[in-house]
Amino acid sequence: MSTHIYETVILGSGCAGLAAAIYAARANLKPIVLEGHEPGGQLSMTTLVENFPGWPEGIQGPQLIENMKQQAARFGAEFRLAHLASADLQKRPFALNLGKETLHARTLIIASGASARWLGLPSEKALIGHGVSSCATCDGFFFSGKEIAVIGGGDSAMEEAIFLTRFASKVTLIHRREHFRASKIMMERVLAHEKIRVLTNMTVEEVLGIEQKEVTGLKLRNVANQKTSVLPVSAMFLGIGHVPNAKMFADQIDLDDDGYVRTRDNVFTRVPGVYACGDVQDRRYRQAITAAGSGCMAALEVEKFLEEHGR
Repeated sequence: MSTHIYETVILGSGCAGLAAAIYAARANLKPIVLEGHEPGGQLSMTTLVENFPGWPEGIQGPQLIENMKQQAARFGAEFRLAHLASADLQKRPFALNLGKETLHARTLIIASGASARWLGLPSEKALIGHGVSSCATCDGFFFSGKEIAVIGGGDSAMEEAIFLTRFASKVTLIHRREHFRASKIMMERVLAHEKIRVLTNMTVEEVLGIEQKEVTGLKLRNVANQKTSVLPVSAMFLGIGHVPNAKMFADQIDLDDDGYVRTRDNVFTRVPGVYACGDVQDRRYRQAITAAGSGCMAALEVEKFLEEHGR
């Protein structure tokens, strides 16, 4: 009995993966989408999305994901609640191990995204989307005129803090150590900004506001003297980086020092027939619309690759 071979498998079900699924399905490639550990990706944890074109009143993140999924399914995309355990990209067709079964595919689109680094607090998790965020560009506007906090000590945190001054009345940058990892120029900009104050040697013990279902403050601990205090804020933004979900490909395609997939011409990896799109390869923009755009590119390249190989 012959093994079924998929024309393309899409790894990930965020904006990049779903856009790729829509285009691949409309090209009659009958893609299968592996939804992964976090179906819908980071957008599924977002509340109101106001910067995705076509929704003048905004749309809830989970609803946008569901709309895209239904659109892809309408054209014949198949969805599977599964994640990739391992892959063999050295043989053709590619072998994709899901644990209990192995899929075979002529092409692969890696749209597995990047997971934001969190502090790991139960109160933090409970308030994601209600004042706790890992994306200043996405959510900063909602806290116009309010006091907010940014957690982190690298350039990402500095950039978030400076960006958020456009909206917030005050930004408090909190770092667990005395010294920062950020570049000198970014640190100078932060220290010179009249809206930003810096707290060092501080860790967040608890995010307050679970009963109110919105952030009301942070319980802080001074690591030098162990004293605790409460900082009243309306939001907490994490600026401690992202972890690309690409470790399973480390020995088969090129990753950079932080684990992001290296691509050329937007979506090409060094393995013919394997493409990467969205946050798994984009460390610069990390927006829903740019992820969707790169998903479109990847699907178009898959279609072209298959045509060139007689499919």
